[in-house]
Amino acid sequence: MRLAFRSLESRIVTLFLVLIVAVQVIGLLVIQRGIDNNARQAIAGELNNGTKVFGRLLEQNAQNLRFGARLLARDTAFLAAIGNNEEGDRATIESALANSGRRIKASMTMLVNSERQLSVSTNAAQAGALAKIVDGMLDAADAADGANGIAIVEHRPYQVVVMPVKAPITIGWIVMTFPIDRQLANEMREVTSLHATIATRDQAGQWLPAGSTFLASSAQAVTAQLQALPGKVTAGGTSFDLNVEENRYSARLLRIGEDNGQFAGVILARSIDEATAEYRRLEHWLILLTLGGIAISTIAIVITAKRIAQPISELAATARRLEQGDYKGDIDTSRADEIGALAGAFDSMRESIAKREQEIRRLAYWDTLTNLPNRAQFLLLLNDALADARRREEAVFVLMMDLDRFKHVNDVMGHSFGDALLRQVASRLQLLLVNRLQSSAQVARLGGDEFAVLLPASDLDAAQRMAGEILQTLEAPLSLDDQTVDIGAGVGIAGYPEHGNDGEALLSMAEVAMYTAKSRNDGAVVYDTAMDKSSDKSLSLLTELRNAIERNEFRLFVQPKIMLDTGQVVGMESLVRWVHPERGNVFPDEFIPFAEQTGFIRLLTRWVMEKSAELCQQLAAQGHHLKVSVNLSTRDLLDQDLPVKFADLLARHRLSPASFCLEITESAIMDDPVRAQTTLERLSNMGVDLSIDDFGTGYSSLAYLKRLPVNELKIDKSFVLNMENDEGDTKIVRSTIDLGHNMGLRVVAEGIESEAVWRLLAELGCDQGQGYFMSRPIPGDQLVAWLEKWQAPIAVPAAVPAAVPGYVTE
Repeated sequence: MRLAFRSLESRIVTLFLVLIVAVQVIGLLVIQRGIDNNARQAIAGELNNGTKVFGRLLEQNAQNLRFGARLLARDTAFLAAIGNNEEGDRATIESALANSGRRIKASMTMLVNSERQLSVSTNAAQAGALAKIVDGMLDAADAADGANGIAIVEHRPYQVVVMPVKAPITIGWIVMTFPIDRQLANEMREVTSLHATIATRDQAGQWLPAGSTFLASSAQAVTAQLQALPGKVTAGGTSFDLNVEENRYSARLLRIGEDNGQFAGVILARSIDEATAEYRRLEHWLILLTLGGIAISTIAIVITAKRIAQPISELAATARRLEQGDYKGDIDTSRADEIGALAGAFDSMRESIAKREQEIRRLAYWDTLTNLPNRAQFLLLLNDALADARRREEAVFVLMMDLDRFKHVNDVMGHSFGDALLRQVASRLQLLLVNRLQSSAQVARLGGDEFAVLLPASDLDAAQRMAGEILQTLEAPLSLDDQTVDIGAGVGIAGYPEHGNDGEALLSMAEVAMYTAKSRNDGAVVYDTAMDKSSDKSLSLLTELRNAIERNEFRLFVQPKIMLDTGQVVGMESLVRWVHPERGNVFPDEFIPFAEQTGFIRLLTRWVMEKSAELCQQLAAQGHHLKVSVNLSTRDLLDQDLPVKFADLLARHRLSPASFCLEITESAIMDDPVRAQTTLERLSNMGVDLSIDDFGTGYSSLAYLKRLPVNELKIDKSFVLNMENDEGDTKIVRSTIDLGHNMGLRVVAEGIESEAVWRLLAELGCDQGQGYFMSRPIPGDQLVAWLEKWQAPIAVPAAVPAAVPGYVTE
């Protein structure tokens, strides 16, 4: 279910259904609220009219009572009976009062004499209860020819009419009462369709029903709910809701009279359910229409969602086929909408990917320069040949060759010339295979100047003969752009099943044999397991060197550099030591040459420079300003990014370029003089000192060295060690010191192991020196302790001679 909901089609359907249902529900709620508001407004209008109608009914009854009382008050016989005031006349008065009351349906009639005392009554008990209110109405009745009011007797309201009897002066008052009860409520119901409940509230605040159009129990429920309402509602004029006989009513209380702290009122109620019945039927129709609309909309949404999602699903399936490398199959692009545009773009993308995939495969498996199979394709061909050889129980041989002196030709003649040379070599190898009818043989360029030949269904003798012919072919001079180039190769041979069963293994073995052939200058060499021992040792050493940096096994050692005339320590040379967890201390001679050969020396140099910068910064913070010397290898010198990396190092450790002196051997400079000079000039322009290390042991030209931006010459220790015993070494040292000073360079001697050599070098004018006499290489963190203990064997002058080139006091 979760997966289905996550589909685009289900999301579209769900979204639009939710929107439609939400709109419809909100619409129904608004309509329902409008119906309720309109119904309540209509009911409020009906209740307003109902209060007016009920007031008119009361007034109408009062008029009827007054009319009946007036007829009786003007009746001559009745007047004569009152005037005589005899016992027989009293009976006449009672009869007249009773007859008149029955005629107008009065509940009680009585006569009050001129002394305002009850004279005759048809209901003595009720007449006594009305005495007070009647007494208050007599004067009003005289003034207005009659008065009426509301009286409450035994929790029941009555309409009271007082009519004066005049002959011609007032000789008494006729009092009639009319009950306000269920009959009046029914009349109200017939006229207005409103339910009416007559109720009174006694002096204790208790409401009691006196008559109602509801059943008796319902009338009790009305007064009970009225009892629970707040005073502002029962004060009259405010609408409120009632629940009667499982129906909702909107009601209003009309106060019709007050008597001695008691209140009488009528509760007019209109059924909300009846008022909204027509609207509810309309609402039901709206709900049915809404449900029908939702159903129709659902069908339309599902169809629309399918039209949107199905093409996208088809495109997704096509994308999965593309992922698996299947670029076939048609894509429907007939639609004219955005989906059709997407399908068209997808179809174009599929065609483009197919073309690029074809081109990528060509580039991945074929060498673009020589149009020969590359290493990946050659490996596939080799593995196929091995599979066939296993089935047929045949042998397969691989020949790998590496051109001699190609790097030199490429550097001197340029890359274009080198590319043309590789194309000619490829042509010669292909032609050789064609001429030898080796149709199943395959030549490939593995990379750079390395080529390989696959000889399926062959043997070792045939492979060696082919190797010899290849060497003979490559020994013939190549002519390019009026230039003749002599070039050779070293060939390695490995075969199945004698040497290995796997394509990668055979290639690796052939490569080992090839490098053996080149190192021996032996033409072609067949693989032997003994060759891999040294190879494995080298590979193991390289792995251990990489792990040594990650595991922090290297240690920084330093050897102080001292002014020979003053004994002042002015610098230090950084050296690296390897503390192997199993071998213990590994001497630099055991791993530095290998690091230079493999290129690992760059990582090692970077580590030494980083640690030297940290030590230099720490020494400066303690007041020891020493220039630190770091050796650069040939690979470091040919790194065109070295100046940028060195500048970043200085910036991170907040050191000036003058804090460093970079030492370069003559042989490192002469490997590539042009690139070396470019790198040295960039470093010199930064302000760093440069030094020629082991001067006198190389084969460099003094004229070339003069052009280099160096500041220092270091005399190799092989000339310094036996100076006191070998006059020839002394002469070489003296001439080297004079040469360096004449070129404006400071001269440093290495290998000082006795005080006599110190003094001899000082007499010859050598500027600085280092060696075991002063200090062996010590851990960098022990240099400060050594500085505090150091004492020179000669007196130190008050000032450093200004003639010392390149020396600046801190």
